[in-house]
Amino acid sequence: MKIYFPQWQGSGKGESIEPGAKTILEYLNDKEFVQIPLSNINAGENGEQKYYINNYEALIEQLSRLKKEIKAQNPKIIKTIGGDCGLEIVPVSYLNALYPNLGVIWFDAHADINRPCDSPSCNFHGMPLRTLLGEGEKTMDHLLSSVLTPSQIHYIGLRDIDDTEQNRIDKDQIFILSEKDTTQLVDTLKQKNITHLYLHFDFDCLEPKEYDKTYYRVSDGVTISEAEQHIEMLKKHFTIVGSSLLESITTNLSELKPIETIINELMKD
Repeated sequence: MKIYFPQWQGSGKGESIEPGAKTILEYLNDKEFVQIPLSNINAGENGEQKYYINNYEALIEQLSRLKKEIKAQNPKIIKTIGGDCGLEIVPVSYLNALYPNLGVIWFDAHADINRPCDSPSCNFHGMPLRTLLGEGEKTMDHLLSSVLTPSQIHYIGLRDIDDTEQNRIDKDQIFILSEKDTTQLVDTLKQKNITHLYLHFDFDCLEPKEYDKTYYRVSDGVTISEAEQHIEMLKKHFTIVGSSLLESITTNLSELKPIETIINELMKD
């Protein structure tokens, strides 16, 4: 199943996230992508906060719609163009219910593992992994098809971490790739008997000197070449059952040129 879900409400004001997702959709020019409509509930500057989550009601409505559509189609593979990272709670939990001991690879500058009450911004795109662990806002648990264990989470490009997130990572020694060579990650996944992977790709994992058309820009990121090598190696050794492209903000097709290989590797058959 191919999904176009340009959710921006999880990022607060979400400037340029929706048009950025649309640009990637236009680049791919693939009519198989199913569009999930966004909520009409007020969000952004006119949005309301509930349970320490900005735009809560809008998120609940459209994420419920996403879950319903996925359940109706019952896919074995999900590829998503988004949108902010908060949308991941639906496809990741769905695939985790299908594939025991699914490995989740989180290409991201940010840990995205805050509880709502600990989040400095109260934006949900910083909370999806904590939610997927079953430790988030309980009124959102109905959106989940299953919950992850900490050992299923593996970070690549992580470098901007809140103290509370670091504490959660340290508690269960959640994997962070410390080497440029993917071998360390492949070996770890095989030791855990993981055979299927979900590849979450937030473009802010990349070094902004090479690609800066992202919602956030954090220095000392993964180079484009390194990201391509990581993806190639993971595809070689494991079965990829889900992938996403998130938080790119360019509306200029020509500016996607540096990341074409990443887009194609994660979205094309």
